[in-house]
Amino acid sequence: MKEERPEPRGGTLYVVSTPIGNMDDITLRAIRILRDVDLIAAEDTRTTGNLLRHHGITTPTISYFSHNERQRIPMLLERLREGQALAVVSDAGTPGVSDPAALLIAAAIEEGFEVIPIPGASAALSALVASGLQMDRFHFEGFLPIKKRRQTRIAEIAQETRTIIFYESVHRLLKTLRELEAAMGERRVSVSREITKKFEETVRGSFAEVIAHFEAHPPKGEFVIVVDGKDARSLHSTGVCTSTETVRQ
Repeated sequence: MKEERPEPRGGTLYVVSTPIGNMDDITLRAIRILRDVDLIAAEDTRTTGNLLRHHGITTPTISYFSHNERQRIPMLLERLREGQALAVVSDAGTPGVSDPAALLIAAAIEEGFEVIPIPGASAALSALVASGLQMDRFHFEGFLPIKKRRQTRIAEIAQETRTIIFYESVHRLLKTLRELEAAMGERRVSVSREITKKFEETVRGSFAEVIAHFEAHPPKGEFVIVVDGKDARSLHSTGVCTSTETVRQ
């Protein structure tokens, strides 16, 4: 068996995936990296602080989010030049995927530093495998534009033949579902909310059925929408809407 290189290593940026809800959804390797690096660049130091305390980690943190990332990058690169090992984390999931980190990763690569991903929980993949839709080929769209090019992008994505994954906030969930229905017509859709958290729920059915569910039960939490691609073949014998909910104590 090939012996693994010791880590964390100096002059290395670790891109660490963190839990999307349940704080125990983190790998042993991620805990070790977060414990032993010199500094953690965190999207929100308060959120990350809760995770670190839960796992008994005392590594110092520094804020790194969308409004200060350009200002933080030179300092973080200097730390790497000094031979320090750094980790970057987002509030939940994998940094850089609909969250800050992409600019720092690109800058570290440009300067020749090693960038190592530490895999972990993913809201997009969790919702996909719970959807019951085709999952051998899929397109991750993330958040749709809020205003500019929104309708244009929805019209474009309506032509996608692979299963489509969206992120959406509680405030725009129904609006987005109605707009997708108008552009895509009758398709199967699955909406997951609060994945791995106390009130985890997945609602499946047609657009009309899922919209009706959330009209009757005002949405709360964070959402992942999974939609059949254009002309997708059904994997189900029925289109009846189903809702599964797990209440975690």
